[in-house]
Amino acid sequence: MFNHPEKLITDDASHKWQDYLKAADAAGIPPIPNPEIIESLKQVFALSDFVAAVCTRDPAIPVDLIDSGDITHQYSKTEYHLKMGPALSAAVDEETLSRLLRRYRRRELVRIAWRDLSGWADLSETVSDLSAFADACLEHALNILHQWQCRRFGTPTAADGSKQLLVILGLGKLGARELNFSSDVDLIFAYPTTGDTRGVKKTIGNNEFFSRLCRRLIKVIGQPTADGFVFRVDTRLRPFGESGPLVMDFETMERYYQEQGREWERYALIKARAVAGDKKAGAFLLDRLNPFIYRRYLDYSVFESLREMKRMIALEVRRKGMENNIKLGPGGIREIEFFGQVFQLLRGGIIPTLQQRSILKVLAGLADEKIISTPVATALSEGYLFFRCVENRLQMHNDQQTHRLPADDPGWWRLAFSKFRERAIRT
Repeated sequence: MFNHPEKLITDDASHKWQDYLKAADAAGIPPIPNPEIIESLKQVFALSDFVAAVCTRDPAIPVDLIDSGDITHQYSKTEYHLKMGPALSAAVDEETLSRLLRRYRRRELVRIAWRDLSGWADLSETVSDLSAFADACLEHALNILHQWQCRRFGTPTAADGSKQLLVILGLGKLGARELNFSSDVDLIFAYPTTGDTRGVKKTIGNNEFFSRLCRRLIKVIGQPTADGFVFRVDTRLRPFGESGPLVMDFETMERYYQEQGREWERYALIKARAVAGDKKAGAFLLDRLNPFIYRRYLDYSVFESLREMKRMIALEVRRKGMENNIKLGPGGIREIEFFGQVFQLLRGGIIPTLQQRSILKVLAGLADEKIISTPVATALSEGYLFFRCVENRLQMHNDQQTHRLPADDPGWWRLAFSKFRERAIRT
């Protein structure tokens, strides 16, 4: 009775392994010589349909990861940027750029899932790698598209003739360098100042230039194709939401937040980080927005707004039946983050140590400031880490943006095996 779900998983993994071997043989890929690597890949196949499908579709990927040594070592902070250039060097138009990005995504997500599910990488490395990969994709795709667009429309400049570059702010998990395995990237686009392009016969305004550039970038990164997507892109957190312009100059954006910014927008900007483009200018913009996010006085009116935000979250959970949702359900990831971020909004302006993107650092700061007890901070941190680990394992199974706990016994067994890796699955 109790072994039946386990047998289903191991039998399924065995079939997937045989399918991979047949595909590798048909492609002329030599057998993997390392028994330890073979066992680890078998185990990953048992836990991730996504990895098994990608490796069977392109059996050269695991061999390349092994031969390059990428599967057995932790990337440095700059390694994705160093690898991304050669990976995209053959791009001559948006179609090939999209295809190369998606091909490289498959390789890197196999690497990240393989290292994680085999116990060679912990949660901090997994989310850091996913975030660094997203940063590199955005940065390199943006640079290529910017160069192509300058050839056609000229170089965007300020009134003093200085060149203008796009700034991409990443919010949420991307901003905090804690991206999930199958996550949206929440982005806000901006550029320093108004002006016109130069260097071509028919010029356009900076706003038109950057609006076109943003639309092309969203298409290249986020539009589903036969090869899938790179990252789903969400820009709804920008000023005025979906009805607002896709990109704004710094002055207009700052004025919007000063005059019309709402409490939920302060909440959204807590984790904001310049992830691509002109990062120095992006840091300058965030510094200008800091007084809006972190006020230097205790604004009691914020309590009602925060109470309403919490009420809306609870209503959404009940309405959509999310009790088994580890992100939005009671006591889940969102509630832990909300707990810490409420204190950031209330006291971050007068306690600079609370101005952190990482919720774990926020909880530690709250304990250091004696706002919450150390046992409470420890319990919340441990719960958060556990749920984030489970979240990634759920998403690694089929590269789907899910936060729901399994509805069947095999799903629970698979999750249990993926969480407690010391019990290897032999096929």
